[in-house]
Amino acid sequence: MVFAIVYGMNLLPAFAPPTWTVLAYFALTLGMADVVLIATGILAASTGRWTLAILFRRYRDKLPNSYVQNMENAASHLTKSQHHVRALLALFLISPLSSAQLFEAAGIMKAIEIKPLVLAFAAGRLVTYSITVTGASAVAASSFGDVLLASLTSPSAIAIQVLMIAALIALGSIKWKPHSEVS
Repeated sequence: MVFAIVYGMNLLPAFAPPTWTVLAYFALTLGMADVVLIATGILAASTGRWTLAILFRRYRDKLPNSYVQNMENAASHLTKSQHHVRALLALFLISPLSSAQLFEAAGIMKAIEIKPLVLAFAAGRLVTYSITVTGASAVAASSFGDVLLASLTSPSAIAIQVLMIAALIALGSIKWKPHSEVS
């Protein structure tokens, strides 16, 4: 049950509640061992994000050709050196941003390898989920419905999701030149 819920949430392209809130709820209500809950959360979230990226890669031909080409050109800048690749991995490791749009962009950009991004994402979630699950007492006063509703309806959460979607659209709308053409 935990795996299916967390996987499904991380498969959504936008507006899913943060995984840590659901894991905190489960930590308080299911009586699962913290290690098992953390490991399940990491595996389910990582698999969900990997699937999301793969789906965007598979169906990118449904997007305008100019948008896909712009995203590919942007990818040539992101992968032009090992320093850029490491910075990209760091973004997936420690990003405070919603990761859905990061994985969507990576899925559209065929030059970006998804597996290392998923591994960086999982490593970052090890820290986040460990802190959240072991500190779940802070959520004890809230019901799951309250936590879910707050994460979906808070103005800041909605604004962040809208901004991330706009950033994804903007990234592909920029007329990027391939890295090889940049002097």
